[in-house]
Amino acid sequence: MKKYRDRITSFLLSLALTAGLCVPAALAAESTPPESTESPAPVTVTPKEPVESEILNSMQVEATAAILVDVGTGTVLYEYNAHEQRYPASITKVMTALLALEAVDQGQISLDQMVTLTSDLYQDIGEGGSSADLRVGEQLSVLDLLYCVLLPSANEACNALAQVVSGSIDAFVEQMNQRAQELGMEGTHYTNTHGYHNDDHYTTAYDIYLMCQAAMEHETFRAITSSRSHDLPATEFHEARTIYDTNALISSWQYGSRYLYQYATGIKTGSTPEAGYCLASAASKNGRDLICVVLGAENPVQEDGTTNRLQFSESTRLLEWGFNNFTTKTLLDSTYFAGTIPVTLSRDTDRIGAQASGTLEALLPDDLDPADFQITPEFSAESLEAPVEKGQVVGKVTVSNGDTVYGSLDLVAVDGVERSELLYRVDQIQRFFSQLWVRVALIILLVVVAVLVLRWLLFGRRRRYGARRRTGYRGSHYSGRRRRR
Repeated sequence: MKKYRDRITSFLLSLALTAGLCVPAALAAESTPPESTESPAPVTVTPKEPVESEILNSMQVEATAAILVDVGTGTVLYEYNAHEQRYPASITKVMTALLALEAVDQGQISLDQMVTLTSDLYQDIGEGGSSADLRVGEQLSVLDLLYCVLLPSANEACNALAQVVSGSIDAFVEQMNQRAQELGMEGTHYTNTHGYHNDDHYTTAYDIYLMCQAAMEHETFRAITSSRSHDLPATEFHEARTIYDTNALISSWQYGSRYLYQYATGIKTGSTPEAGYCLASAASKNGRDLICVVLGAENPVQEDGTTNRLQFSESTRLLEWGFNNFTTKTLLDSTYFAGTIPVTLSRDTDRIGAQASGTLEALLPDDLDPADFQITPEFSAESLEAPVEKGQVVGKVTVSNGDTVYGSLDLVAVDGVERSELLYRVDQIQRFFSQLWVRVALIILLVVVAVLVLRWLLFGRRRRYGARRRTGYRGSHYSGRRRRR
């Protein structure tokens, strides 16, 4: 009897386990769509070697740091030590003017507001600093102070603006550092309003570009920095007088017409023994705007005895190079086909095509051809579940050249695909039975059923056998008694 019972138990347990594991597999087989007659393979991505530009490699600037940026696209056309910390000298004054103009925009002060200069006028200003000879007690408008800051680079005018904007010079310097962080100027720290040398007062060429870009968005700033001169009204201390721009790309006041650049629109000079000769400049030509920063240039004396002021000549050379050697080119558009991606839960097809959406352009050196760049498609998933709408984003495609990534476009479905409701329902059932807890519960249920069946087979048979024995015994006993009578 025991051997018979063990065989039945083993058989039922095996049956339960097999059923629990095979149900999802059977459903999976039912949910597989018919094979497509055509299954195009995805586009093969062939790795390409980076291509170099002779135009980029040929440019060198005589300075300790420099950067040239196309304002419209944000493309860095040239950089040299652009993220190394340097002393900015009077280019600092761009930040001072920017904060004052933002205060005007916010209604805190006005351009025609008169300012009385206080005794803090010369704070943190040593000997030899640039000045407009402003005096304590003198009154000037905010606009006139801005001209003093940006044209003759007057240090004392910066302190005057700081007090009217923030209430104190120290509070204004804190505001300068806060604004620098907001602009992403991670390599910058200010200790004064004007740039007079301090070892803890530094920035980078790239940070100066960020600052100048923000400042050039203000019409008043552009008007001031593109001016050759400005007339100051008479005051208690001065008769009416004219102040001149120190930027030789704009004004011939200091060096004649030698460095004048007809496309120049600003911005600011700066020099100290520690910083060298510096210039942040801007220019506009043929509908394009460039910002150039040159730091730490020298002023070498040439054989004819004249001085070559490299902060101006190198800036002009770099600006012209940027205008003349770069063109906006199309890198990718909607004609790009990325291949196909598998589709499930559809009876119509098992693959769908994907193409680029939109247009990707870049400002490139004229000797680079986008056809030589690496194009890398990337699908967002190994397969898609129907329904799929036409134009649905299914991935992205990236264009790069070596370590330079130019950007990406979305990959979208070329056509729409409808879902098979039958395959969808079967898939839902398959997913339900593929869950571990469902499998365990199913096995437990089948084991319980098997045990109940086994119990019925074994113990039910025993009860029937015992009942027959008892019935047979009583029948024989009564029959004997009748025979004896």
